[in-house]
Amino acid sequence: MKLPHLLSIAALALGACAVQAQPVKLRVAGNFVAAGLLQQQKEQPFFDNFAKVAGLPVEIDYKPMDVVGVKDVDALRVIKSGLFDIVALRLAQASRDDPTLLGPDIVGLSTDYDTARKVWDAWRGPLDQRLQERHGARLLAVYPFGPQILFCKGAFTSLADMKGKKVRVSDQVLAKFMEKIGAIPVTLAFGETQQALERGVTDCAITGPSSANSAGWPEVTTHVMPLGFQVHQVAFAINLAKWQTLSADQQAKVAAAFQKFEAEAWAYSRELWEDAARCNVGRECRIGKKFAMKEVAPTAADRQLVADAVRTVSYPLWAASCDKVYDKCSAAWKQAIGPMVGLK
Repeated sequence: MKLPHLLSIAALALGACAVQAQPVKLRVAGNFVAAGLLQQQKEQPFFDNFAKVAGLPVEIDYKPMDVVGVKDVDALRVIKSGLFDIVALRLAQASRDDPTLLGPDIVGLSTDYDTARKVWDAWRGPLDQRLQERHGARLLAVYPFGPQILFCKGAFTSLADMKGKKVRVSDQVLAKFMEKIGAIPVTLAFGETQQALERGVTDCAITGPSSANSAGWPEVTTHVMPLGFQVHQVAFAINLAKWQTLSADQQAKVAAAFQKFEAEAWAYSRELWEDAARCNVGRECRIGKKFAMKEVAPTAADRQLVADAVRTVSYPLWAASCDKVYDKCSAAWKQAIGPMVGLK
């Protein structure tokens, strides 16, 4: 074989190696810094170390949404546009563009970690299908903030005392539930709520104990009821066109990395929730900041009210709004989740 021909083959081989060595570049819009320790201790380190975790030459440009000015309600549009390759979908907020996202977390359905895990696993397939078909995105992982509970500025003894009180909520289904019990729902961004409570714009607000602890809510509220209404989840999705540029091996490694992250984030979320629930009322406190709020034990009537919400308020309302934008929505929900709550 002649030398010029050998040199040509060598050049082609070197060129192929150079192409293979090019790292995958991914732009990530992550959850808010204001979301607290889950974002700071699990999410950001995961993306900072993604190349090592995934075992891939990957360059991650990670920025929280509140740093780059992305609104959580716009997340579906942002990921479809390709402005970012991977986007955190705060399901309650992003569901304003597509109620399908709220399917695993309507009021009264996922009120504790174990139930939330089962419900999420059942809804993962239908939601991924919807994201791919409608929003040009593929589902990667989800983590929960944990049961969302009630914080109030001033004493109360049961949910019956919410009548006439202004309560901060994060989605329209929760707003309708609050209306049913006589409260006045107020839709506020999480970052605006602490100040709103302090100034009396709202009397009460709903979030998880860890998020409340990180955001200083116990500094401006006095009483808390540890009764979960929903769990609030954050999903990560990748732009479908970007996903399809990855090789099968790259896709498998990226998916495996997110599965590992998901398992760790669920475990850490529960640890944070339990610790913060104690911290907020002045008990043993390892991670969060200790406060001295008064804990209000839920009554049997309170628990029944929330349990009944799926049938009486949240499912009918959610199904009607979801079916308007996706005609297979409630049918998919009844098949995947309905048997868990006796709805067929």
